[in-house]
Amino acid sequence: MSGHRLFGENRVQEAQRKWPLLKEKYPAVELHLIGPLQSNKAREAIELFDVIETVDRPRIAEALAREVQRLGKTPKFFVEVNTGNEPQKAGILPHEADRFLETCSKVYGLVICGLMCIPPAGEQASPHFALLAQLAKRNGLPELSMGMSADYHLAIQLGATYVRLGTAIFGGRV
Repeated sequence: MSGHRLFGENRVQEAQRKWPLLKEKYPAVELHLIGPLQSNKAREAIELFDVIETVDRPRIAEALAREVQRLGKTPKFFVEVNTGNEPQKAGILPHEADRFLETCSKVYGLVICGLMCIPPAGEQASPHFALLAQLAKRNGLPELSMGMSADYHLAIQLGATYVRLGTAIFGGRV
């Protein structure tokens, strides 16, 4: 694995095909789910991923909590925030974030360690990163997953603790 320890996957099904053997061979690898999660894949996500960055609605929080209880395994959780209020994107809207974080904790018993966002394409990313950092600080969350290959330098300046660099490392999708 050339020294890399942190990897992200967009889809549970894709990760199931390649990561169980890799994680067995390289136990220090940390695998993040960075793509959308369907509630019917919550069990598989809890079994395979060390970090789930896309807790984005009550139904997912409930499904994850149920599987955490059933499997006795607790990955790290991030809440995805739709900082651009984009109807086609998943994520809690910024004005709903505080309430949702409280619900995750008090109703579902999930320990949320951070927030994640993907700014709207074609917009300056810095206001979105600053908003996410403000929400995290207000809620006492130490982790921020924001920034991708094109804007990760800016994300780091604004407090990112995780960045997604797939295109910079592997090139564009075909």
